Amino acid sequence: MTSVSIPSRPVDRLVQLKNHLSTMTQKQHKLCMIPGPVEFHEDVLEAMSTPATSHVDPNFIPVFGEVIEMTRKVVLSQAAQPIILSGSGTLGWDQMCNVIEEGDEVIVTNTGYFGDRFGECLETYGAHVTAIRVPVGHRVTVEKVKEAFESIKKPVKMITMTHVDTSTGVLGDVKGIAAYVRQHSPETLIVIDAVCAVASEELRFDEWDIDVVISATQKALGAPPGLSVVVASQRAIKVYENRKTPVRNYYSNWGKWLPIMAAYEARKPAYFATPAVQLIYAFHVSLSQILAYGIENRFAAHREASVQFRMALAHLGLKPVAVDETCAANGMTAVWYPEGVDAKLVAQMAGQGVQIAGGLLQPHAPNYFRIGHMGLSVCDPNRKHIKKVIDVLTASLSQLGYKA
Repeated sequence: MTSVSIPSRPVDRLVQLKNHLSTMTQKQHKLCMIPGPVEFHEDVLEAMSTPATSHVDPNFIPVFGEVIEMTRKVVLSQAAQPIILSGSGTLGWDQMCNVIEEGDEVIVTNTGYFGDRFGECLETYGAHVTAIRVPVGHRVTVEKVKEAFESIKKPVKMITMTHVDTSTGVLGDVKGIAAYVRQHSPETLIVIDAVCAVASEELRFDEWDIDVVISATQKALGAPPGLSVVVASQRAIKVYENRKTPVRNYYSNWGKWLPIMAAYEARKPAYFATPAVQLIYAFHVSLSQILAYGIENRFAAHREASVQFRMALAHLGLKPVAVDETCAANGMTAVWYPEGVDAKLVAQMAGQGVQIAGGLLQPHAPNYFRIGHMGLSVCDPNRKHIKKVIDVLTASLSQLGYKA
């Protein structure tokens, strides 16, 4: 593969991306169509192969600075503060230690496995968690949130929502719930676990008045796993600054990281812990591609792809876990196994070059599978990833004895 340098200016990088888009190819591999990690663009992968580089190298500093700026643009914010650390999406939950103190009341809207785990994380830092649970495949309504607020006699410090729970494919009503919370409890922090949502689902940080968005690079953000991506509002940062007790975490402490992010955005070197230099190079390329495509275009492309995908499922007689289109994610779909088919389907499809994921939410995990349709697989239809998934799914079901 021809080497491509990584200029510090996004506009130069985008010219190179355009020039190479039709000529770059990846070696044959099993198509990864799980709900993350997703398929990555060749230029993103190539950015990972740069030589060893100091994290305070004059060529790296502006790249990291631009990554911070582009992340802000992707979530549609003007002034929120991105915090990009080496780690998984789970590290974003952990960073909520900066705004949570012992005894704080927190409401967790729960639509699956990741809502459960987020609640566990917050309890670790002393939060008193009230979980709103709904039947599998349903999403939490504004009315349920209203009931939870009315049942708690103290101020609610935070409400969390999983924008898309990767275990169920359920899309949360972030816009509607955020509007209710801001009107009826304006001081409550609105925190969104958007690991499986940023750059595939509509998310408007400033317009919806969100306080924290938690994400990670390996899903629709289109870069390999390894970077925790958090975006915090100035309101959330003030809550951190005005806390009464010390932060009960060392690595995740915003007191360590906020000066680092400010320094890199100002194109100055800084150090607390070593950043993942090559991952940041790769993320820079992916963010450049996302912004060149257009975030509104991304929303539309994922909506269209998800509708077409579920139409294909309906043609096969398959039923999504999400009970209807209003709560069905645009970047992935969880699907109940049809009668007579079980987890052998995952291995059957892998044997034909397409990797999908089994179920995750207990005790239902043996009864469903999950397929991702986000990022490169949606935004570059010439690759025909979605078609291949449907073709292999259809063939594999038939080979397992299922008749639509």
